[in-house]
Amino acid sequence: MKRRLSAILFYDVVGYSRSMHKNEAATIEAIKANRKAIIDQQAELHNGRTIQVLGDGGFMEFASAVDATRFAIAMQTAVAERNLVLPKEQRLVFRIGINIGDVGVDGDLIYGDGVNIASRLEGLAEPGGICIHRSVRNQVRGKLDLDFEDLGDVQVKETEPPVRVFNVILNDKASLIATRLAEAESISVHKSPMRKPRVRQIAAMVALVFAVLGALLWTQFRSPPVVIASIERMSFPLPDKPSIAVLPFTNMSGDPEQEYFSDGITEDLITDLSKISGLFVISRNSTFTYKGKPVKVREVAEELGVRYVLEGSVRRAGEQVRINAQLIDATTGGHVWAERYEGVMTDVFALQDEVTSKIISALAVRLTSSERQNLARMPTENLEAYDNFLRAERGLFSQNSKGLAAALSYYRTATEIDPTFARAWAGHARAAVDVWRFDWFNVMPGHIARKQAYESASRALSLDPNSARAHSVLAILQMVDGHHDEAIESAKRAVTLNPNEAGAHMNAALVLSYAGEHDEAVRTMMAALRLNPKPPSGFYRLSGFIQLMAHNYKEAVDLLIKARNTTPSDPSHEELAMAYAQLDRVDQAKAEVDGMLELWPAANLAYYRVLYAHHKREEDLDFRIDALGKAGLPQWPYGYNGRKENRLTGSELKRLLFDRSWFGHRVGAEEFNRENTKDGSVRFRDPKAHPGRSRSAYMLEGTASIDGDMLCYRYEEFLLGRRYCGYVYRNLEGSHKEKNAFVDVNAVVMDYLTVGP
Repeated sequence: MKRRLSAILFYDVVGYSRSMHKNEAATIEAIKANRKAIIDQQAELHNGRTIQVLGDGGFMEFASAVDATRFAIAMQTAVAERNLVLPKEQRLVFRIGINIGDVGVDGDLIYGDGVNIASRLEGLAEPGGICIHRSVRNQVRGKLDLDFEDLGDVQVKETEPPVRVFNVILNDKASLIATRLAEAESISVHKSPMRKPRVRQIAAMVALVFAVLGALLWTQFRSPPVVIASIERMSFPLPDKPSIAVLPFTNMSGDPEQEYFSDGITEDLITDLSKISGLFVISRNSTFTYKGKPVKVREVAEELGVRYVLEGSVRRAGEQVRINAQLIDATTGGHVWAERYEGVMTDVFALQDEVTSKIISALAVRLTSSERQNLARMPTENLEAYDNFLRAERGLFSQNSKGLAAALSYYRTATEIDPTFARAWAGHARAAVDVWRFDWFNVMPGHIARKQAYESASRALSLDPNSARAHSVLAILQMVDGHHDEAIESAKRAVTLNPNEAGAHMNAALVLSYAGEHDEAVRTMMAALRLNPKPPSGFYRLSGFIQLMAHNYKEAVDLLIKARNTTPSDPSHEELAMAYAQLDRVDQAKAEVDGMLELWPAANLAYYRVLYAHHKREEDLDFRIDALGKAGLPQWPYGYNGRKENRLTGSELKRLLFDRSWFGHRVGAEEFNRENTKDGSVRFRDPKAHPGRSRSAYMLEGTASIDGDMLCYRYEEFLLGRRYCGYVYRNLEGSHKEKNAFVDVNAVVMDYLTVGP
């Protein structure tokens, strides 16, 4: 990886979650307007490059600290001036952090501590303000007419030693200051009472806005605000039971390679707490969105809708482990308790149990007898197996093929070390079923992944019948096999065993939707979203699908757009195409189909009818296919529409198929040859294949059969091993010499071919 010295800038919208909750569409449009009218233009003027656009902010690189600071000043000033003429509900306030650092370069992306520190400086900035590292202050001092407020050495989370931080004081930007003050009040963002008052800045504010904001100034400065969570500002109503969010524990080991261990401790605590029916526990997906960021307990509580927040750190040095943890009541700002737990690695489970027990005791939660038994169960007595399990969990949550491949390997190692480790078997099942569901053939062929998922889930349940994760995996497998009653039973069992596990709820909602129980599916899905209020895009996409199948089209679109806003690369084309088609938004439906075809040019209705054949109700499958057809998806690959008079009959197919060889080329692929035996076996081979490609790319073995005038195939590697059919046509413009005398069109591919001996 190449390296260079860069000025890094992060910006984000203050109060973004609250604004999105109040009016999501208006907030998104306001952010887009600011980017187009201000940020992009100023970036061009000040030699800035956008590395990544986030939902509520962005990450930029500049060649110098001077350019970055000039951009920040110009951006904040322009935003403030824009706010002066906008209605209150359309105004946005940004905060900015700037650092200089040595960064690693990987294509268009940059990485390193310099980037991490810049992101955390942004979180320290006041609304409308700019927070910079001392190195930036040193570079711009004397070059720009600015004053700075020294905030002293600040312990930035996960960074040692502390860094010297400064605020940029914009003395001559009175309109900016006035707007910042007014906006900060309107979105209820308070300064820390620990912060020293800035005399010159306060004087400028008073001089400018006394006449129109006198009452506001009195309210702002008569006493330090109390920084506690407000029930009125909660994004969601508080549950009727003790509610808690467990933030990612900080890795204090001084070794980034130990990150998996601190994450694993956090995840284990969440898992154990989630099993307790008397608690409401926010999902790991949502709390880990705060990882590596300087967060305020009040904001976390308000964004997630909880009363209590647990935060802490983990230090592992050799065999020694230290866990610091504190439980905070965000509605009072007070510590419920704060403890340090120390021991050796062999005590790690006991240390976790102490933290869990302390929470249960502090919140006066009563456990059922089964909950006591589940919490008392030691996952494994082998620490090496546990270490591999924690490494596997990190790969599982990566949600990419590389991470899943690593997860499968670590889970397998854990089960080899301790064959009785039920959680490792359940984790392996979960990773395998994801490989199968998402068709990651580069990790493992689909039919093998499916087999391993079944075997590992069954092994996990034989060791621990109360494994919620194993029941969830089994539910997905049963659903796809068409065993809907058994799938519902397994999915609901997972929810009962782990009532706070958002994934178990969403899994159950999906199973119910395919079973045609749409109202219950929606209710279950809503429960999942409450437990996971800041989910990954895939969670929103599944939610949108469930609303779509319940014929709640507007709600489906809203959720699917959230998926796309959360991860711009998330396609959601298929679901959005159906929803827009049902809303008669024809142009938007067509645009989504175009997106589908861009990703997979051969996409067609015949394929999806086979892929989704596990709908219990035929009318649900028909609805899905009809909606895609209404959106403009073609019936066959590449929109092929052969003439009936050129279609081969069943008897003609028999003469050309059995015990014959076919040669030709696949549209969008290499040439091929195929051997068809008398008994219907088929061997497909790409003669130009090379060893670097997966086996399925150059050798496929399956069966062929004739059904009426249709030619049908079945390969274990395709379409969940299901049978799919199509037609063979004479190609009047082709020839035997050109190997395109016929066209074989089916749900998967379109082949031009000729028939050999």
